[in-house]
Amino acid sequence: MSETTSTIIWTEIDEAPALATYSFLPIVQAFVKGTGVSVEKWDISLAGRIIANFPEHLTGAQRIPDYLSQLGELTHKPEANIIKLPNISASIPQLKEAIKELQAKGYAVPDYPEAPKNEAEQAIQARYAKVLGSAVNPVLREGNADRRSPLSVKAFSKKHPHKLGPWSADSKCHVAHMTGGDFYGSENSLTISKAAEVRYEFVAADGSTTVLRRQMPVIEGEILDTSVMHVGALRTFYEEQMAQARAEGLLLSLHLKATMMKVSDPVMFGHAVSVFFKDVFAKHAETFTGLGVNPNFGLGDLYAKIQGLPAEQRAEIEADIKAAYAARPALAMVDSDRGITNLHVPSDIIVDASMPVVVRESGQMWGPDGKLHDTKALIPDRCYATTYKTIIEDCKRHGAFDPATMGSVPNVGLMAQKAEEYGSHDKTFIAPAAGAIRVVVESTGEILLAQQVEAGDIFRSCQTKDVAVRDWVKLAVRRAKATGAPAVFWLDRQRAHDAQIIAKVERYLKEHDTAGLDIRILAPVDAMTFSLERIRKGLDTISVTGNVLRDYLTDLFPILEIGTSAKMLSVVPLLAGGGLFETGAGGSAPKHVQQFQKEGYLRWDSLGEFSALTASLEHIGATFGNPRAALLAETLDQAIGKFLDGNKSPARKVGQIDNRGSHFYLAMYWAEALAAQSKDAALKARFAGVAQQLAANEARINEELIGAQGRPVDMGGYYRPDPVKTAAAMRPSPTLNAIIDALA
Repeated sequence: MSETTSTIIWTEIDEAPALATYSFLPIVQAFVKGTGVSVEKWDISLAGRIIANFPEHLTGAQRIPDYLSQLGELTHKPEANIIKLPNISASIPQLKEAIKELQAKGYAVPDYPEAPKNEAEQAIQARYAKVLGSAVNPVLREGNADRRSPLSVKAFSKKHPHKLGPWSADSKCHVAHMTGGDFYGSENSLTISKAAEVRYEFVAADGSTTVLRRQMPVIEGEILDTSVMHVGALRTFYEEQMAQARAEGLLLSLHLKATMMKVSDPVMFGHAVSVFFKDVFAKHAETFTGLGVNPNFGLGDLYAKIQGLPAEQRAEIEADIKAAYAARPALAMVDSDRGITNLHVPSDIIVDASMPVVVRESGQMWGPDGKLHDTKALIPDRCYATTYKTIIEDCKRHGAFDPATMGSVPNVGLMAQKAEEYGSHDKTFIAPAAGAIRVVVESTGEILLAQQVEAGDIFRSCQTKDVAVRDWVKLAVRRAKATGAPAVFWLDRQRAHDAQIIAKVERYLKEHDTAGLDIRILAPVDAMTFSLERIRKGLDTISVTGNVLRDYLTDLFPILEIGTSAKMLSVVPLLAGGGLFETGAGGSAPKHVQQFQKEGYLRWDSLGEFSALTASLEHIGATFGNPRAALLAETLDQAIGKFLDGNKSPARKVGQIDNRGSHFYLAMYWAEALAAQSKDAALKARFAGVAQQLAANEARINEELIGAQGRPVDMGGYYRPDPVKTAAAMRPSPTLNAIIDALA
């Protein structure tokens, strides 16, 4: 990065937002040329991360830099300016699919060893662990999150409200959670009084000790937690709820986070699979062991692994699976036409994306018959299940929300320096036997925390740095002052971790002038109730939450308010002074790619990218005194307003505007705004002709863009698309390309 040019790093990621980048990024790069701003694309896609982690297996031409590590280093510098699009938080089945695709393309990356047989395979599995789950976010999020709906988006949603399903007081939908034996009930926590190195160790019933993690540094003032999910209690919970669902005639659905929480939640998912199909797993245990069947990978993996069996043996297993379906409650479906259930793939139904849809769809999910039915939603752990329970009960009492009148719940999220990274890292373990897992100071042998475990129990631990909490409190006060809305810390005094956080919040609030502000600390259930009461009155309430609730609420409320979380603006002021600008959620991205491949229509909405780019340019303008960057941001914001008023977001069907058409209109309106402004004569002159050309060729460009729809698209790959084929598919208008390329 030069002293005179500010560089925006645009992350190259996966699925629908990656496709959109092929169309939108050339426009962005053309518009910022000559303004002291440049935009570079760095590959942190799932496939890119795999390639970067195994350079010695590849040719020189195949290797790429480890951009994720480089971005991690950049976040510690004041010049950091990163636009982060949604990426795949890979489950093991997704990882294996990506590996298979890369190998087919000639990349000699190793297979993923599900059950390592030697040290070499253990080393390969450990390297792949860096790619799995929430591999990207903890690296980039060196700051806390300010996530909210842009005013223009909220205003458009009120003028053009989306439809929410009606609710009845007679709805049988409900959330079922454990009442004991879960993470919530077992959690213990402390604040570190002195910097040290600690180890995690397992002590068996006979006193023998196995070290699980060595020499982990802890620093003064940080919070350290441990908790355990007791799988015996979990399996009992599943069995009881499955029986109740069948007795009540309810659809059964499971809602976990087997992507971000890549160690803990796939195991919890696997227990649901093996309980639901317990007779199948018992009868065919020897066969399944020989095949390497792992319920953590879902029913889909089981079906895949029995394909090589003799026809008669395979038919017997499939018949037993059908018998289990008949004896159990109907399962919520991912794709009822193809028979893909809630238990097929762990990454198919993710709680933060799936539960808002339950609320939106009147407490219902799709059943095997292709119809909507009331669902029993299983969310085993009590830490946050109760918040979903509260909103469903509220809808039963008061009916559906009204997007035309409802208020907003923006979020200030604690996530800096890997705060509250539960279940997804090297401090989550599966107990090998009965005993205890302890956190011990290396130098003194002092036991800081300990948990009693049985074989198979899930132990998790997390750290939360003091500097992250202090910055989080500051950001919450800043947002409360800027908006005048109440700021509510969603913290439970009865929970061990939250009690430690509350002590810090109460101390650090005293560092700020909070006169006239409404700042509260409420347990999550009370915070949800308070926020819902205000929403129904059209009032806004700032949610100030920890990392996991940040993830959940910033999907839940936007999906209800504006129809999607993809349009949210997420600004992360980095602790070192730079900025990370996130573009919304990507839960719908796989379905959009499937539609694009099938019929050449991309429904992905890039409004999140538009808003993030605006904030990124504003940051450059304000931080580095670049008036042209500020002007680009100002005019882009005007263009977004016109874009929304003109309803130029992607529609739904072939023959209508799609993602590529939305980019064209954003470009045209942005050029018009730059041509109309009077602050910079050179930019005015530069874009006057561009605006005229785009407007004059509107009909032709639309004809070329829509004419490209309606037929299958060969992207040359899913996880690693062919760049030439994909660029041709995403830039199918020669007229538009000529105008943009001439500008660049």
